[in-house]
Amino acid sequence: MHEAARIMNRQETIVLIGAGSIGQAIARRVAAGRHLVLADYNEANARLAAKTLEEAGFDCSVTRCDLGSRTDICALVEHATARGPVKGVINAAGVSPSQAPVTEILRVDLYGTSVLLEEFGKVIAEGGSGIIIASQSGHRLPALPEEQNSALATTPCEGLLALPFLREITDTLKAYQYSKRCNVLRVMMEATRWGRRGATLNSISPGIIITPLANDELHGPRKDGYLRMIEGMPARRAGTPDEVGDLAAFLMSSRGRFISGTDLLIDGGCTASYWYGDLQYLKTTH
Repeated sequence: MHEAARIMNRQETIVLIGAGSIGQAIARRVAAGRHLVLADYNEANARLAAKTLEEAGFDCSVTRCDLGSRTDICALVEHATARGPVKGVINAAGVSPSQAPVTEILRVDLYGTSVLLEEFGKVIAEGGSGIIIASQSGHRLPALPEEQNSALATTPCEGLLALPFLREITDTLKAYQYSKRCNVLRVMMEATRWGRRGATLNSISPGIIITPLANDELHGPRKDGYLRMIEGMPARRAGTPDEVGDLAAFLMSSRGRFISGTDLLIDGGCTASYWYGDLQYLKTTH
């Protein structure tokens, strides 16, 4: 009886990995009337987010997930599909250059995101969509040799961390930049497979958005550089999680169905200024 009731009550499911400010802003826009799975490395963070969202009328469940672990990601897939067809996947998890060493950044941000795309690409429902939160930082790398682009896009996940040019990285910022470039390339590669299931897949590259992670950077060893960057970019301010949420909601809606396999910058013009405007000085320091 209980099992029959559970099956009858299966809802469309949205999965959010990384229960921080940006992820919650997106979830608030796309998860109404659906079951929202909140996954985070710190389960207490996910439970706190779930409490806030449940008090606002959302239906949530919580699970711990280490994005850098295939075992954890597969368990998350099982948790989500048991609750209903997965109509949306939002990856807002990750670690920044001020939060972790090179090996951890590559394990979580690069390898983990690639595994996530692979595993959820097997179960995403028709009409579904995925959003990967990348970063403007990935757009700061010079053009990579085509063999590196191809390797980042197509190397089987379990071989990614063994790529020779990744093993040579010793700087955390460079590790982060390569990870975010890889995210964009994996989205391009995986979009075809997701498309065969009737789903779209895109990445969003935010600039300086005021979140706890950004505050770590603004109070970390690179704070002066970040403040100068804000002063020199066209928008002359940092962004908000709600602005990222609005963009993601459009991509995940019926109006965004012709957009797949692409990356959208939302950075107040920072990247444009980095290459051709007032922030070109950063080329010699980053």
